[in-house]
Amino acid sequence: MDFERKEKYTIQDLLQIVNILRSPGGCPWDREQTHRSIRACLIEETYEAIEAIDTGNVELLKEELGDVLLQVVFHANLEEEAGRFDFEQVADGICKKLIIRHPHVFGDVEVQNSEEVLKNWDAIKKRTKHQSTQTQVLESVSPALPALMRSAKVQQKAAKSGYDFADVWQALQKVEEETAELKEAIRKGEAENCRQEVGDLLFSVVNVARHLKTEPEQALTVSCNKFIGRFSAAENLAQERGQKLSALSPEELDRLWNEAKQCYVPQLENQTEE
Repeated sequence: MDFERKEKYTIQDLLQIVNILRSPGGCPWDREQTHRSIRACLIEETYEAIEAIDTGNVELLKEELGDVLLQVVFHANLEEEAGRFDFEQVADGICKKLIIRHPHVFGDVEVQNSEEVLKNWDAIKKRTKHQSTQTQVLESVSPALPALMRSAKVQQKAAKSGYDFADVWQALQKVEEETAELKEAIRKGEAENCRQEVGDLLFSVVNVARHLKTEPEQALTVSCNKFIGRFSAAENLAQERGQKLSALSPEELDRLWNEAKQCYVPQLENQTEE
């Protein structure tokens, strides 16, 4: 199929390429796809872009943002074929939303700081989405979000209505209460109750993270990386001594882990929220 080769392409070229791929003479795989069949691709590409941001890899970020953009264009193309909307309407919608939610830039509203900007944003969002109660605001947080992220957003929105702990110490006290309730459920051997209490404990830990202005997803990612690093150090120490981790007793593993903690010092990561 004819397509003009260029030194540099634009968004219009991307729209045309996707349209060609979906056409009868295009790619058989692309023609078979639906919103649901490529749903995971959108999630995967988004996380790969996040990885590029976390590692500070600019070239990779440029590539991954392109992959994310492809997903947006592809989904819009599916809707255009169905006659419901197209990419231009997607762009039109987000432009209008940005203008409406930034009256201090595109209107005559005056703000003193970012806090007032966010306050106005929430008020405008609530009004345009016809949310009359704070419960509706909480329910609007997407259930498709990762659970830690969803928990933090739900708590943030609840806090704006005054439903919050006074400080991080009260939040920590709740963690202790939920831990005690989980212990009691374990002692009773109540599987379903244990599951619920684990969820309550995680939710309360997210509350602590929120009060510390720490993004829980990122904090847990750092801890996962730290664990893998220390596990690797422990395994290397064992191999140097001709040992296998699986052959060591719990006491020996504990001593080895303490040694590994001295050998592996995790690199501090900047978790400042922008």
